[in-house]
Amino acid sequence: MIKLEDLRPNTSVRGILPDCLVSVVGVQWFGSEALELTYKDPAGRVANQLVYRHDEPRLEVVEQGRPWSFDGDGALFRLVSEAHRIRLAHLFDPVLAVHTSLVDPLPHQITAVYESMLPRQPLRYLLADDPGAGKTIMAGLLIKELIARGDLHRCLVVCPDSLAEQWQDELYRRFQLPFEILTTDKLEAARTGNWFLENNLVIARLDKLSRNEDVQAKLGAPDCRWDLVVCDEAHKMSATFFGGEIKYTKRYKLGQLLSSTTRHFLLMTATPHNGKEEDFQLFMALLDGDRFEGRFRDGVHVADVSDLMRRMVKETLVKFDGTPLFPERIAYTVPYKLSDAEARLYKEVADYVREEWSRADALENNSRAGTVGFALTILQRRLASSPEAIYQSLRRRRERLEKRLREMQVLERGA
Repeated sequence: MIKLEDLRPNTSVRGILPDCLVSVVGVQWFGSEALELTYKDPAGRVANQLVYRHDEPRLEVVEQGRPWSFDGDGALFRLVSEAHRIRLAHLFDPVLAVHTSLVDPLPHQITAVYESMLPRQPLRYLLADDPGAGKTIMAGLLIKELIARGDLHRCLVVCPDSLAEQWQDELYRRFQLPFEILTTDKLEAARTGNWFLENNLVIARLDKLSRNEDVQAKLGAPDCRWDLVVCDEAHKMSATFFGGEIKYTKRYKLGQLLSSTTRHFLLMTATPHNGKEEDFQLFMALLDGDRFEGRFRDGVHVADVSDLMRRMVKETLVKFDGTPLFPERIAYTVPYKLSDAEARLYKEVADYVREEWSRADALENNSRAGTVGFALTILQRRLASSPEAIYQSLRRRRERLEKRLREMQVLERGA
C-alpha cells in the first residue's frame, strides 16, 4: 500500500487502469484527502482522474522517479536487440554478405566487391572481367552487402531478355534476394499506375525498356529513384562515332536515363572495348558524363579509366591456394600434307570461289554483291573444316541453283 504523497511526476503506478501501468505526469491536491492525478497510459494518451485516500490500498508504485520497470516482454526485447545486432553486424564482420550467402567466392570476386567497389561512394564502375569470372556472384555480393549496411533499399537489374530468369534464380537461390521480373501484365495491373514504385527489387529486360517510351516515362518519374542499377552485358548500350557525328542508339539513351536515376551505377561486360577509342569513351560517359562527354578528337581525348573499371583476364585468375582457376591453354600448329585428292578438291573450290567472287564484284547491286561474297567466304571455312562439310555445302548449293534454273525455265516457257 502507498500513500497519496508517493504519487510524484515520472512515477510508474499500477491500479489506476486495469492490467497496465501508467506514468504520472502531474499532481494537483485538493485539501489533504484528495488529488487530481494527470497520467499517461502505455499508448501515450494523457488523462485525468481524482484519487482519494480510500484508494490507497489498490495503488502500487512500481518504480519511483523512473519510467522503467523491467517487467516488459523478454522475448520481444530479445527480438529487438537481435535486430539491432544484425543491423550493425557489418561493423564486426567485414565480409558479412559472404558468410550469409550460399556461395564460395574466389579471391578475385572478394577483391572486386570489398576492395574495388564498396569503398567507392557513390559507385560508378565498370566490371569487365573475362567470361567465367562470376560477375553475377560479384553483383549479388555487392547488393547484399549494401543492404546489410543500410545503403540499399531499391535495386534495378537490367539484362538481356534471355538472362532475366537466370538472374532471378541466382539472386534468390544464392543470396535470398526476392527480385521480381518486369512484365507487361504487371505493368498494367499496378495499383498506383507505376509498377516501379511498388517494387524495390526489380529485374527488367533491356529491350523492353529501350523500345517502350511509356515504360521509360515511368522509370524516369521524379519519385522513382534507385539506390543501385546493375546493367549486365552493358556493351549493348553502345553509341558510335562516325564521320564526325555521334549516333545514339535507343539502348544508349536508356543507359543515360538509368545513370541519371540512381546513386550507384554498375556496368558489367566482358567486351567493353570494340577497338575504337571514341566509341569506348562514349560508353564510359554513361558512368561519368562530365569526364567523357563531348566530341572526340584523336590524340586529345586520351583518358585513364583505371579508377572507373577493372578487367581481369582468365590467365590471371587463381584459387585461394594460388593455382590457376582455368587450365593453361597451349596453342600450336600441327602440319600435315594433303593427299592428291584433297589437294585437287582444295584447288577446285578455291578456283570456284575466285571465279564467283569476280562475278559478285561485277554486280551493280552492292548489297547483293556483299551477300554473295559472304556466302563464298563460308565455303572456304567449310573447306577448312572437313571434306564432308564442304561436300554437304556444295551439294546444297547445287540443289538451290538447279531449282532456281528450273523456275527460270518455266517462266520463259510461260512467256
